[in-house]
Amino acid sequence: MDTEAVRSFVRAAELGQLQHAANELGVTQQAVSKRIATLERELEVRLFTRTARGVELTLDGQAFLPHARSIVTGVDRAVTAIRPGSRALRIDVLGLRSAQAVVLHEYWRSHPDTELDVVTLKVNDPRVVVAAVEAGDIDASFRTVTDPAALPRDLRMIHAFDSPLELLVGPRHPLASARSLTPPQLRRHRIWVPGIAPRSEWGGDFYDQLATEFDLRIDAAGPHFGDEVLLDTLADSADVATLVGARDRYIWPTNHDLRRIPIVNPTLAYPLSLILPRTNPHPGLRAIINHLASLTPLAVPAWRPYWATTPPGVDGD
Repeated sequence: MDTEAVRSFVRAAELGQLQHAANELGVTQQAVSKRIATLERELEVRLFTRTARGVELTLDGQAFLPHARSIVTGVDRAVTAIRPGSRALRIDVLGLRSAQAVVLHEYWRSHPDTELDVVTLKVNDPRVVVAAVEAGDIDASFRTVTDPAALPRDLRMIHAFDSPLELLVGPRHPLASARSLTPPQLRRHRIWVPGIAPRSEWGGDFYDQLATEFDLRIDAAGPHFGDEVLLDTLADSADVATLVGARDRYIWPTNHDLRRIPIVNPTLAYPLSLILPRTNPHPGLRAIINHLASLTPLAVPAWRPYWATTPPGVDGD
């Protein structure tokens, strides 16, 4: 059934004049008349009778009108649900406790009227996320394509913010009492990062480069049973540590007594990017991007991997 024909029928019924309906719909009276005639043939009933004053509904037209209104309303709602600017801004984050989600929550708290839909695609391959942005399933994603040449031409990737790394250890670890650490002080200590996924942006490039650059012992041995198991292991261990982002949220029992220790001179930074359409992005993204630009810049000196997108006005490290 032609929904525009149904819309024309509804407006003609409500206004009582085909010309008035045509004026409101931005078409000719002849177009409205043809649409209604087509609808009547499809339904095999007469919907209107013509009078000197315009048109009046037949009994069949009166019976059809409330259902026709429902059809028009449903179509309008469906279009509104997917039209940028008329629906919630959908942004993909790596996890709801990740630094990206924390930053978005900070933004939303200061802009509570923002229609924001935070989603987690739960995939490690950035190509899958890129396809979702390209298809319009999401409006943007806090992911990075480490080879910019692999990014489709209709998408762009901009610097979002840098996440400084901290060492997370239990109370019995030799470094537990430190107030800050430099990368050379991490050498010879086991840094366990379970869940380093192949094809992910952090998979090989980030941790491999970090380990090579500072001669660190980083491994992903064993399966990843979740953050709770990782935190339990750290609490019980005198020789295992892990790396976490300064803004990432972790929750553990008070008796774990875990310590988050900043890494400085240089600050080790995980760069976060935002992937979005090159043309016609969701209007709500502009305010998000402005908020990201207002975040406190990374402390210097800093180390960032070779594939890091460069913050506006900052030369690459």
